[in-house]
Amino acid sequence: MRLRPVGLVGVAALLILAAVALLWPRPWLVVRHDGVIRAAFVGGEGARFALRWTHSVEKEAWIETFAVRDGAIELMATRFKTFGAGVPAAAGRRTTLEDGWVVMHDIHRVVDPLAVQAAAAEDYSLRHDGHWHALSEPGKKPILMIENRRLPLYRVLPALIWRWSG
Repeated sequence: MRLRPVGLVGVAALLILAAVALLWPRPWLVVRHDGVIRAAFVGGEGARFALRWTHSVEKEAWIETFAVRDGAIELMATRFKTFGAGVPAAAGRRTTLEDGWVVMHDIHRVVDPLAVQAAAAEDYSLRHDGHWHALSEPGKKPILMIENRRLPLYRVLPALIWRWSG
């Protein structure tokens, strides 16, 4: 069976579209460990995510919210239950008490790339698009780098398929 010229054009067009989809750089939030991308999330201007962990001294949950602004990751807000060791007295423009949480708003501190030591005892996780993703693993203390980067799909595809395999 021979392909007609129209069929060849269609196949060629599909191959070109697939190549563009795989090779054209797009914005991603990437989580790297030892230089390897372990997780990737849709990034770009306005992308938001949060990190949650258990404070090593206070033994209470902390949640920090980040956003991509002007191409860089910025710390926007932090929330915690109690003041204590290592807790700033004030950060940002406004501090409120919300459902038992102290919330410091409008911090706007650039932290790109964001380095995190995701110790298992502190139970680190990342929230993106309404879902929490574990970053900590038993017995490990990986130093993770979270970055906003423009990369082609083929560079992040393994991390999209096999989310966080330590």
